Amino acid sequence: MARLNDDAQWIVLMGFIVSFSFFFLALVINQSTVVGQTTAESVIEFPKNDIRDVREAIGKSMKVSSGFEDVRSDIRIISMNRKSAVVNYTNSSATSPATIWIHYNNGVTEYNETWTKF
Repeated sequence: MARLNDDAQWIVLMGFIVSFSFFFLALVINQSTVVGQTTAESVIEFPKNDIRDVREAIGKSMKVSSGFEDVRSDIRIISMNRKSAVVNYTNSSATSPATIWIHYNNGVTEYNETWTKF
């Protein structure tokens, strides 16, 4: 820059400033788009129907008086193989009121629910 006059040096300097400003703005806009996208995807990825199916299967299994452990094991295995979700539930029907605790976790969503039957 030693051979350029003062006006040319200002033009080159302003060019660098404008270039870096555009780069910074592009970076900020790109990050805000990513944040908005991941937030929207998390709402879409909530497995509402999968949880409903698991709740229905658990509700039906509570009506089975014999083989409770076998049914619980089957629900765990099927949910892991088909939905890649860890499902666990406990039934404390011996106490009053009876309490059923459901845990659902597919790696993205963790869902816990407690039923109380009087």
